[in-house]
Amino acid sequence: MLIRRWKALRKKGILGINRRNAEFTLRYNSRRQYPKVDDKLLTKQLAADCAIPVPQLYGVIRMAGQVRRIHQMLSNYEDFVIKPARGSGGEGIMVISGRTQGLYRRSDGRLLEPEEIEHHVRNILSGMYSLGARPDKVLLEYRVQFNPVFEPISYQGVPDIRIIVFFGIPVMSMIRLPTQMSSGKANLHLGAVGAGIDIATGTTLDGVWRNRAVIHHPDTGNPIRGLPIPEWPSLLELAGRCYELTGIIYQGVDIVLDQKLGPLLLEINARPGLNIQIANNAGLLPRLRLIEEKHDELHDIKNRLAFAVQHFGTTF
Repeated sequence: MLIRRWKALRKKGILGINRRNAEFTLRYNSRRQYPKVDDKLLTKQLAADCAIPVPQLYGVIRMAGQVRRIHQMLSNYEDFVIKPARGSGGEGIMVISGRTQGLYRRSDGRLLEPEEIEHHVRNILSGMYSLGARPDKVLLEYRVQFNPVFEPISYQGVPDIRIIVFFGIPVMSMIRLPTQMSSGKANLHLGAVGAGIDIATGTTLDGVWRNRAVIHHPDTGNPIRGLPIPEWPSLLELAGRCYELTGIIYQGVDIVLDQKLGPLLLEINARPGLNIQIANNAGLLPRLRLIEEKHDELHDIKNRLAFAVQHFGTTF
């Protein structure tokens, strides 16, 4: 079934990894700009300078001698996120949902001793989760409270929205929905569901789970298709503005929708994956070729977003 699906997508202009690398990431993305997205701390600082909302930063741990201070740094927060500055694929992210009797409660309910938190932080600093296993920094952040509209099609964790952007034009989007298999994380390779999103309307399409097409969430049993995502125009605008933020021409922008704060930029990827095409049952290549022809005519964010809505919507 998967082979038949890939053949069908090929006819629709599916973009493979070799062509993506040769004709888009290597051709258009300057290596000098990569640190802006590979280092999440720098991304947050740049976003703040451009008034792009991000999860609040509670603190940064840069060296082993600071590790024992983490409990004092977080003493005013019941819940928070610990993450590597240079991590990828969600590796090394620890979500703390509360405290009890001097222990920390993870989002999966497991209780951790303070020493276990310190051990995890030291692992991050050592580069265990970073790109190229380089020594890293530890970010202590606000824990996103996801919008309850996603409860019927999500398990425990926070869904996030990936938007592929090319020359500042949103090209294709999907929402990554946590599952029990993914331990509540919104990572496809861990077992999350990826559901396509109609660029024009912000409405979910069918999904992909473990490289198989699905129409229901595996844990909740609810249909994935047809959910309107709140504040969709704001999400598209945030993604489009990341072009000026980074100077990276072909990128994936990851956004979360907080219950109180609205859209927040989570991170930016200069080498976004290609499963988004399966989730949308459509290929990226025709859309990217059209942008290559037309982007010089689109001089501001308003025109770029209008172009995306006009050309990349899906007919229901």
